[in-house]
Amino acid sequence: MTPERIAQLIRLRHEFHQQPELSGQEENTAARVADLLRQAGADRVLCGIGGHGVAAVYESGVPGPTVGIRCELDGLPIQELSDLEYTSRIAGKGHLCGHDGHMVMVLGVAEALKEQRPKSGRVVLIFQPAEETGHGAIAYRADPQFAEVAPDIVLSLHNLPGLELGAVELCEGPANCASRGMQIVLTGKTSHAAAPQDGVSPAGALSTLIPALANLGAGGDLDDTYALTTVTHATLGERTVGVAPGQAELWVTLRTVSDARMESLMAEAETLVKNTAKAEGLAFEISYDEVFEACVNDRETVSVLAKACADRGVACRLVDQPQRFSEDFGQFGKGAQAAMFWLGAGQDHPQLHNPDYDFPDALIPIGTGIFLSAIDAVLGKTC
Repeated sequence: MTPERIAQLIRLRHEFHQQPELSGQEENTAARVADLLRQAGADRVLCGIGGHGVAAVYESGVPGPTVGIRCELDGLPIQELSDLEYTSRIAGKGHLCGHDGHMVMVLGVAEALKEQRPKSGRVVLIFQPAEETGHGAIAYRADPQFAEVAPDIVLSLHNLPGLELGAVELCEGPANCASRGMQIVLTGKTSHAAAPQDGVSPAGALSTLIPALANLGAGGDLDDTYALTTVTHATLGERTVGVAPGQAELWVTLRTVSDARMESLMAEAETLVKNTAKAEGLAFEISYDEVFEACVNDRETVSVLAKACADRGVACRLVDQPQRFSEDFGQFGKGAQAAMFWLGAGQDHPQLHNPDYDFPDALIPIGTGIFLSAIDAVLGKTC
């Protein structure tokens, strides 16, 4: 990749960084991406996939497999705190997970494919909405347009603060934990604060459930038995001193390595809520949001990525445990060989979702190069 092209991609990354859009609201980002893909000579550009998703197809004209390269479009509802010249211009929103950088690396792949198509098969560049909420990949794959571009092999990356800048970690098998948000509503009956005995307060149930749910999953080794439950939000009654409460709400994040363990953890948590509510004379409702299934890397595809790193002279380390954070990329492994690699953002770099996080521009040519070498390995030399 020439210095001129790298500089162009950096400027583009800064442009995206200034205009973040939240999950499900990526209309302007998607339109800009689609325009850039047309300029980059895509044979077809499909829009509106699973919301604001975009796909670009690069054909070889020779039979062969379809290789997909996936990235994300959405930012976060977090106020950025920085003095960067290109800081977010949208109050309360920021590209604080690096999706701006991920998009630009895949657009770098598009520029390379414009100059030289793969020798066989085709490449599909996947720009997915709503990764942060767990809704995007499911909706993208469920869209009828996806059948036109469904890959046989699909690759993705995520930058990783704490890992040496530009280094790569790869994992065979479980790569990212399953997680979901459990939302519990407890309903009793309000009463005057002077006569609490005339009501049914959820205070006791709430005080029981907070430690009891936390104790269901204490973390530990990242194996098939791993479970972590994290209380993230709780409310009780109204903001008044004159009314004994009649309703409480409790949110808990459930996290496991495997989907099977998630099912058993959900059953344990639901039984605990049911029994506690019954003992206190309360009605209850349980719902789930931001559902992420486990992300599992295909062994052969991991080997393709490891060789691509070697071809590019990128330090690559195979690890034997997944990341604790979740990813909806695992949805693309249903019906395709899928693998994600982690690209180091620096050992002392601010963490993902922190208000002072910024994607390191030095990673742009590295990530783009690994993707191109992986495409070469599967479909033949592209550049």
